[in-house]
Amino acid sequence: MHDYNEKQIIDKIKSDLSNKICVLISDAGAPLISDPGYKLIQYCCENNIFMTSVPGPSSIIPALQLSGLDINEFYFAGFAPKTAVQMEKFVANINLTKITIVFFVSSHKIKMFLDLMNKLSADKKLSVCKELTKLNEKIFRGNVYDVRNKILKNNKNLKGEFVVIVEGNSSKKMEFFDLKEHNNIINKMLINFSLTDVVEIVHKLTKIPKNKVYKWVLKLKKS
Repeated sequence: MHDYNEKQIIDKIKSDLSNKICVLISDAGAPLISDPGYKLIQYCCENNIFMTSVPGPSSIIPALQLSGLDINEFYFAGFAPKTAVQMEKFVANINLTKITIVFFVSSHKIKMFLDLMNKLSADKKLSVCKELTKLNEKIFRGNVYDVRNKILKNNKNLKGEFVVIVEGNSSKKMEFFDLKEHNNIINKMLINFSLTDVVEIVHKLTKIPKNKVYKWVLKLKKS
């Protein structure tokens, strides 16, 4: 089952779903967690078909448990984006997120992610989990600068599957005056993004009125 053929498969097994015991399993990880299955579950919900879930393997929980970061609250962001432009915006969002964030990064994008994070927020704490539960499992903990250096010392560290956990900012509600604490990050964002993009990112993540954010960011841009 894939995202592009999920509806066709549901059409094929409609009668089985109502009359037989059916099982949705994944050959790696857990169904629906950055994996197909949402449309199938939605169909069962809409048609009052009984379902239950049996806990199975998922790299998210072990990665959080082993990260050494505060995980009382966390946000799962799926897979990090593929293109450089999307990754830049993704990293900018991470640096303003208030709670711990966990996500998957492919081996082809892990260096790009670490390079961008290092440019924007080298002292931010994170944990990079490689090949969890496998023979070559490794966990790199520390600030972005140190973790990046550890990983880049050996090209083998760039191979495999990665789960990344990044600490959030203060859990205190961010008010307008708190923007002063983020001047350094905002200035770095202005190097790579337009004024409009920076205002939109900061507004969405802080819920501070857009006109106030605009005035503050414009002041920084002119200074």
